[in-house]
Amino acid sequence: MTQAALSPADDVVLSLQDLRVSARSDQGLIPLVEGLSLELRRGETLAIAGESGSGKSITSLAIMGLLPQPAVRVTGGTIHLGETELTGLSEAKMQRLRGARIAMIFQEPMTALNPVMSIGRQLTEAIRAHEALSMREARARALEALKAVRLSQPERRLEQFPHELSGGMRQRVMIAMAIALKPDVLIADEPTTALDVTVQREVLDLIRDLQRDLGTAVILITHDMGVVAEMADRVIVMQKGRVVETAATADLFDTPQETYTRELLAAVPRIGGGPARTTTATDDVLVRYQDVSVRFPIRQGLLGRVTAQVHAVEQVSLEIFKGETLSLVGESGCGKSTMARALVGLVPHSGRIEVAGCALAELDGAARKAMRRDLQIVFQDPMAALDARMTVGELIREPLVIHGIGTAAEQRARVCDLLERVGLSASVYNRYPHQFSGGQRQRICIARALALKPKLIVCDESVAALDVSIQAKVLELLRDLQREMGVSFLFISHDMAVVENVSDRVAVMYLGQIVEMGSRAQLFGNPQHPYTQRLLEAVPVPDPKRPRTAAARMAGEIPSPVWPLGQGPDRVQLEDIGGGHLVARQAPRASRAAC
Repeated sequence: MTQAALSPADDVVLSLQDLRVSARSDQGLIPLVEGLSLELRRGETLAIAGESGSGKSITSLAIMGLLPQPAVRVTGGTIHLGETELTGLSEAKMQRLRGARIAMIFQEPMTALNPVMSIGRQLTEAIRAHEALSMREARARALEALKAVRLSQPERRLEQFPHELSGGMRQRVMIAMAIALKPDVLIADEPTTALDVTVQREVLDLIRDLQRDLGTAVILITHDMGVVAEMADRVIVMQKGRVVETAATADLFDTPQETYTRELLAAVPRIGGGPARTTTATDDVLVRYQDVSVRFPIRQGLLGRVTAQVHAVEQVSLEIFKGETLSLVGESGCGKSTMARALVGLVPHSGRIEVAGCALAELDGAARKAMRRDLQIVFQDPMAALDARMTVGELIREPLVIHGIGTAAEQRARVCDLLERVGLSASVYNRYPHQFSGGQRQRICIARALALKPKLIVCDESVAALDVSIQAKVLELLRDLQREMGVSFLFISHDMAVVENVSDRVAVMYLGQIVEMGSRAQLFGNPQHPYTQRLLEAVPVPDPKRPRTAAARMAGEIPSPVWPLGQGPDRVQLEDIGGGHLVARQAPRASRAAC
């Protein structure tokens, strides 16, 4: 924890006085942020916490001059970056400040990155817009930034496009872009939401290093109270656009003054602190993976010949039982989401996947459509998963229409009930996805997945974007559904506290392979694999007084999942080489037929 809170007033780098932000509507101006005042000092980390829709992200967009005007605009107050007043600044002048003096890590990397530009081009363009560097020098700076956030094969990532990366990898690119110019103020809007705990720990360490070396001030917008406890000097708690409570971090966790703050802290999931779980699992197998591999070809040359393959998933076998929650954990890019996509038929695979005894590859069109009713998925990125041209009501109702379930009135009633159950209101039926916060959009995705009452729901980081109070409500909803209907869950998450609270069994993935699997009690009580131990050691604890332990870190080059055609990695071995470091070793297995 820094001592920035004790800095003199002349160290203030960002100041907001009585900030008011409003949205236009047919009924007039609707207040989104009301009377927010704060001061941010050099080297300080100020956390802004609160439920989705409380005004956290709107505040950050107002500071950056990125509000979608004229629909949403600043209607009062001032924003000073040093001596510069930002609220009346022209767009051209704001562009010169963004990136160089004030930068932002956005909550949804897929919508923040340009889908038609390579990662390298986007990074170098941002760097050269503010510094007089040659393309070669800018590329070297971009490569350095990607290495700092520990992306595997950073040279190759420069040539790739956003859709070719996992959600966690895209978030690391956003972080690299934000820190590349070493700004005075860094606004981090849910910067670690899409990251596994080990990369999260490294990113938080990176932000600390930036503060120590350059005096960078950080506004941390997050619902992860463990991250708040570990990183923040002070905390502002917001609800419905207003400041509820402001306090030093230790004081807030020890003696919260307001009821809302106490409720927020009580909802935080903690390892070892979850409710006793009554399992509904049976001995009947619902889903079976048998030697499943997913490989993506790499083409080179004028003829586009396949010369290598990305081994995203490599010979995985596991079972999911009826009424069970099987959690899949591991670093971003390890193959978790690819496993899920193979199950629901979104990527081709080798090996065999069975659902209720039927092999997916053997189903005809009608049988496959019927099977899809039983298998639903909640994707990691809610904005990319929702059609921006459809209303919320239409989006949730669509699966019912496709499968011919109920009359129009019954379908509408079902949609309204689902909206209420995931913590929204039936009154939002005719609103569009862009009118919601990131956490609210994820709730819409969950409601859509529940519409058909499926046998299995794949939750791919489905609660990562939710604040802790809504997260607790949604997890309880999923548990209720499991008790009532015997539905199974494949729960993909990097939040180990949530995993412990929802799981019957846990499988740990690394580089496309399962390295450890066991019951919840076995895995959290006595982890055997060094990578599992590393995951648990890296979990932020929501207690600012708890000594921060040094988690084991990966040493050397991050192993590549790319192998020459016909070859593949042998079983991954992680070895402790001392000094708190692990090293991953792979060996090519004998050549075999391509997937």
